[in-house]
Amino acid sequence: MSDTEALARLAEDRVDHRFKGLPPDADGLTVAELTAQRRNLFTDGFTTPVLALSAERLDHNLRLMETYAARHGLAFAPHGKTTMAPQLFHRQIEHGAWGITLAVPHQVRVARAYGIERIFLANELVDPAALRWIAGELASDADFRFVCYIDSVRGVELMDAALQGTTRPLDVVVELAAGEGARTGARTEAECAAVADAVAATGTLRLVGVVGYEGEVPRANPERVHAWLRRLVALTAEFDKAGRFAGAGLDEIVISAGGSAWFDAVADVFAEIPELSLPVLKLLRSGAYVSHDDGHYRKVTPFNRVPEEGALEPAFRLWTQIVSRPSPEQAFANAGKRDAAYDLDLPFPQVVRRDNAERPATGVEVTALSDQHAWLRTAPEADLEVGDWLGLGLSHPCTSFDKWQLIPVAEADGTVVEYIRTFF
Repeated sequence: MSDTEALARLAEDRVDHRFKGLPPDADGLTVAELTAQRRNLFTDGFTTPVLALSAERLDHNLRLMETYAARHGLAFAPHGKTTMAPQLFHRQIEHGAWGITLAVPHQVRVARAYGIERIFLANELVDPAALRWIAGELASDADFRFVCYIDSVRGVELMDAALQGTTRPLDVVVELAAGEGARTGARTEAECAAVADAVAATGTLRLVGVVGYEGEVPRANPERVHAWLRRLVALTAEFDKAGRFAGAGLDEIVISAGGSAWFDAVADVFAEIPELSLPVLKLLRSGAYVSHDDGHYRKVTPFNRVPEEGALEPAFRLWTQIVSRPSPEQAFANAGKRDAAYDLDLPFPQVVRRDNAERPATGVEVTALSDQHAWLRTAPEADLEVGDWLGLGLSHPCTSFDKWQLIPVAEADGTVVEYIRTFF
C-alpha cells in the first residue's frame, strides 16, 4: 500500500466516542465527510474541552524550519515522537525533511505503516523481536533507510545475536554522551572507539557515523554546548582518519545532533566540520517546532538568540469552559490533566470567548489541575462567567499531542479544515 493510500485510510475512519471534543452529531461520518463540512470550532457543535491547532501557525512553523535548515546546510529529520502524527510526518517531508526521527520500536511501526522511508532512531535498540522486525522491513524494501544508536560493546553483542542470518546490515551511529551524569551514550572517546571496533567485527551491523544530544550537556550554556559539539565533530573526524568508515560501501558519513533548544549551536559547529573522506550528512533532529508552545519552548527556542532568523509561533490552544464560579476569587474550567500538558508548566489563560466575541483573559491564572478541572484564580479585573469558553496556551508539545487522538486544525476564524490523527 502506498503512503497516499495509507493516509487516505485515515480519512475513511468513522467519527465516534473515541475522539474527544468532536461534535456529537458528527457520529458516523467519516473524517473526510466531517472535514468537507468545514465546521466552525466555536459555533458548530464542538464540545469542551477541545484541543485545536492553528492552520496558519502550523504552516508558518513548517516553512520556517525548512528555510532554516536549508540556509545552514543541514539535513533535517524532525523528531516524530512529538506528534506521532503520520499526516504531519508527510508534511514535514514535503517541507524538505530528510526523514523522521523516532525513539522506540512502536513509533517505527507507525511510521512504516504510513510509508516513511527514512527513519533515524534516536535511541539504543537491543530488543530482539524489534530488531528482527526491522531486519524484515529492510529485506523487503530496498528503499528503506534505517539508522539507530549504539553506545556499548554489550549492545553490539545483543544486536549481532538478534540479527544473525539477515540479508542487509543494520546501520548504526555511535553515541557520545553529553557528559558525566548525562543520559545515554558512551562517556569517553575511547569507549566510543571500542564500540566502533565491536561493530566492525560483526557482519550484521554497519557503522555510518557519530551522534549525540547537546540538550543533555550538564549546566548547558552556549559555551558548554559549543564545546561539546566540537568534541562530537572531532570524534567523527578521528573515526574517519582511522578508516572506520572505509570499506563499508558508504555514500556519506552521518553526524547528528540537535534538539529544540540549541539547534543554533548545532548550525554553528556543524558549519566548521572539516572535509572528510566522504560527503557528510549533517542531520538535525529538532521536533517541537511543529506546534511550538506558550511556555518551555517559547523561553528556550534558539530563535530568541537569533531573532534575525525568524520566530516560531505557538500553534496549540486548548479550549475549555467555565463550569463553576464559586467565589469572586475562584473559578473552575472543565479541562484537567487528562487534556492539558502540565509536566513543565501549567496552562496559560489567554483569551475568553462569550457571545462569539473574544477578549484577553485578563486577571485569570491557572493554579492547579485536577484530572478534569483547571483551578483558576481570578483577580478583581477578571470578567469571567459560567459558560464562557477559555482558551489556554500550553507548555511542552510532547505531552500535549499524546492526550488527543484526533485534533482539529482551525483557521483564524474557527473554520476547521483538517483533522490530525495521532498514534501513541
